[in-house]
Amino acid sequence: MCRIYGHFNAVVTPGELQLAAAAQRHGGPDANGVRQGRDWSLGSNRLAIMDPGGGDQPYELLDGSVVVVLNGEIYNHDELRAGLRRRGYHFADRCDGSILPALYQVYGESFVDHLDGMYAIAVMDLRARPRLLLATDHLGMKPVYYHWNPRRKELYFSSEIPSLLAFQAVSDRRWAPGLEAYLATRTPFGQQTMFTDVKVLPPAAIATCDQDRGLRVRINDPAQSAAGPDLRATLRREVHNLLVADTPVATITSGGLDSSLVTAFAAETRPDLHTFNIGYRGSWPDDERHYARQVARRAGVRYHQVEIDPAALPDLIQDAVRHLGQPNADPITVSTYALFAAVRAAGFKVALTGDGADEAFGGYARMRAAAGAAAAGQPWQRGYLDELSAIPARLRESLYTGEYAAEVAAAPPPVPAEAMDVLYGCNGTVLDKITRFELDYRLPAYHLRRVDHLSMAHAVEVRLPFCQRQVYGD
Repeated sequence: MCRIYGHFNAVVTPGELQLAAAAQRHGGPDANGVRQGRDWSLGSNRLAIMDPGGGDQPYELLDGSVVVVLNGEIYNHDELRAGLRRRGYHFADRCDGSILPALYQVYGESFVDHLDGMYAIAVMDLRARPRLLLATDHLGMKPVYYHWNPRRKELYFSSEIPSLLAFQAVSDRRWAPGLEAYLATRTPFGQQTMFTDVKVLPPAAIATCDQDRGLRVRINDPAQSAAGPDLRATLRREVHNLLVADTPVATITSGGLDSSLVTAFAAETRPDLHTFNIGYRGSWPDDERHYARQVARRAGVRYHQVEIDPAALPDLIQDAVRHLGQPNADPITVSTYALFAAVRAAGFKVALTGDGADEAFGGYARMRAAAGAAAAGQPWQRGYLDELSAIPARLRESLYTGEYAAEVAAAPPPVPAEAMDVLYGCNGTVLDKITRFELDYRLPAYHLRRVDHLSMAHAVEVRLPFCQRQVYGD
């Protein structure tokens, strides 16, 4: 797990690269590596999880013709390394990312089809005409923010917005319709961020950039995976696979079914497992810590209660927002930041969570309410979208000045048109439509980026068994 950054077809100063690295060093405090040419660079802040003594980034072929940086984890790297060795490749270490230059050389852009993991990858291909390739995993668990100047054909990218803004060519001008996006969906959906000149790659993206054709972004569509007939066995297997690390691994147990299953399955192969739960001092409705304690006792794992004094929450807001890079109205944002601070303070670099299960398996009340409304012959899309908002649509409209309302009307809608097509036009049941919408649009933007940024703020890698294709299927 790391943070990555770089640029293509532009000239940047050493100071800019140093600032870009420094702005996200919290996510990769173990090492910093950079490789650059006359008009390009690839950099990495490393959080050493696999083979801490090896795996220095950037990774590259012996002749230097392919250079790669990785943010994330490749879970099937041992299998891929064995196959590449049979082709004559040699590897100096067993770090998961070390295989990537060779895998790219063998398969080209389709190298991502062979990966099982969560990742944001940058490849600098210096053969023939230089080009940069950026790739994101199937759910966007590892984000890539970028700035593209089509007139100058300059591209800048980074794992976090503050790091990207360290490049002088990237403006920090706010995107005015972002207020509407924030109130409508609690954080911007799609590729636009709260900064006019900053975009984020969608999930399953392959972006290529060269001097001739500029930047092209396409959505990769590999062979589909389906959840196995025995979901329990599939989840157990994936939890066990995601426990592999050369550093201590913990779990997060919220008290819900999803994270409880992850903890129970993890304990089967990790008898010394530690699990963490967060709660608030005092008496609160829907407090589930007693369920989390029961799970820990039943699984035989060591339980850590992280308790926050609500009076301390305002003091954490500034740090949480700074690490997010843009607003996110999830009520648990600040407590998530505090939770992972405690996980790292206890000595853990890796934590498994139950995130993604509600989106994949219809766990939210709003999903059931929409299905119920549709079954009763009532319109359901508007009510469902209002449930996602910070302020419902009719109330938002009454709050805006005429000038701002006109600006909002001229901007792209807060929910991208292709996402609205899923809710209003695609085939399947209401639950099918909502599940696809949640997984493809809301989960990456609202949930996964929050988890990524707030865990990596404390150099903790979160692994997500329910976000594995083999578990939720397609």
